[in-house]
Amino acid sequence: MPTSTLSINEDEKKLIVSAYRRLLRSLKSKANKEDKKNIRVAYEMAVEAHSQQRRKSGEPYILHPIEVARICVQEIGLGPTAVICALLHDVVEDTPVTLEEIHQKFGEKITMIVDGLTKLDGLYSGENPQAENFRKVVSTLVKDVRVVLIKMADRLHNLRTIGSMPRHKQLKIAAETSYIYGPLAHRLGLYNVKTEYQDLCMKITEPDTYFEIAKKLKETKIGRDKYIREFIKPLKKSLSELKVEYRINGRPKSISSIWNKICLLYT
Repeated sequence: MPTSTLSINEDEKKLIVSAYRRLLRSLKSKANKEDKKNIRVAYEMAVEAHSQQRRKSGEPYILHPIEVARICVQEIGLGPTAVICALLHDVVEDTPVTLEEIHQKFGEKITMIVDGLTKLDGLYSGENPQAENFRKVVSTLVKDVRVVLIKMADRLHNLRTIGSMPRHKQLKIAAETSYIYGPLAHRLGLYNVKTEYQDLCMKITEPDTYFEIAKKLKETKIGRDKYIREFIKPLKKSLSELKVEYRINGRPKSISSIWNKICLLYT
């Protein structure tokens, strides 16, 4: 939840504009003239609505929805409609802006998605069992899958910036993510998002183990990269001789996946 504070200063305004321009660059050719106009209107509405709010870290709150919108485009593959909804995803719950105002400016589709996001945010304010929360999240897929996808982007950014939250809230968010959003990301084919969820949750719940594995990965990176290059070399040679198009990539296992394999060896 954002906290009330004084208005943003000039340096912060520059930071916000820079973040917004980065978002627009991420859209590239996905947005037409009307999309760009609506995105601008949504951005200005969100900036005004969140102008008196900051995150727990102290940064202007508006940076959060801008970054969520960018994640929707660059890391999940959504388009202009999702960007508009991501920019507005907290205004109804946390500011005086109403759904009626959103409907007047953007129409039924945007209003429905923003309303769905607002209702998803409301799930976690009480002590509802996680299974019931999961059922309610999945039920939103029937109306528009973008509700869940935007919420997943929101959760990803919250996890990336969770350091300023109290420890007990970090653990609660990690538990919700592991139970609800991790499995959903897997089912929806968002494997990079799922992997980052798992790593960030492990960083919260098992910090000592997480940083120990991260340190060892860093120490062995040069050797591992050389091994992968040498392994790929004969494959490239054979495929080139066959004159077929190909792409070969090598990557290290994620920290959470390495830890899971270690645990399996000792069970």
